[in-house]
Amino acid sequence: MALLPSLLMALVLFSYGPGASLGCDLSLNHVVLSRKNLELLSQMSRISPSLCLEDRKDFRFPRATVDGSQVQEAQVISVLHKMIQQIFKLLLTEHSAAAWNTTLLDQLRNGLYRQLEDLDTCLLWEMKEERSALAMQGLSFALRRYFQGIRLYLKEKKYSDCAWEVVRVEVMRAFSLTIHLHERLRNKNRDMESP
Repeated sequence: MALLPSLLMALVLFSYGPGASLGCDLSLNHVVLSRKNLELLSQMSRISPSLCLEDRKDFRFPRATVDGSQVQEAQVISVLHKMIQQIFKLLLTEHSAAAWNTTLLDQLRNGLYRQLEDLDTCLLWEMKEERSALAMQGLSFALRRYFQGIRLYLKEKKYSDCAWEVVRVEVMRAFSLTIHLHERLRNKNRDMESP
């Protein structure tokens, strides 16, 4: 499986050197990749959202659960990983390939996969924190429930173009939060490193 080599590489990196305050330092390249992925999501629109007003739905994004001010610092990496992983899984379905431009979709999938690889390394550091793992259970459940609601919505709407457009806009909102959380983490790490 593709994640096994990533995890092995992460173990090697884990054993060779210090990281930032969380044992992990996501590069600026990771932020750039996040923004590029958000731009790809934006370009994937095939129909105007205004044509899909009747299909809008409140998916009840767990903002209070994953809001940057609520999430403890040690949990930010897990939140980033879980959200990107769920977005990636949503875009791996055969229905998503039928809904969007496959070239853009493949670029987005590749970008998300690269982000997951980066985050896998950081996640290993975080797993050492037992308190973090316990606290993450609630966050993980809330995010799984949120994305399950999106999958059910698509199924109920028979994977229509408007349903995918509504989901694309919703995923952009969720993805924007991952960028905000990541930038918050980088800023805190930078503040901690400066004298």
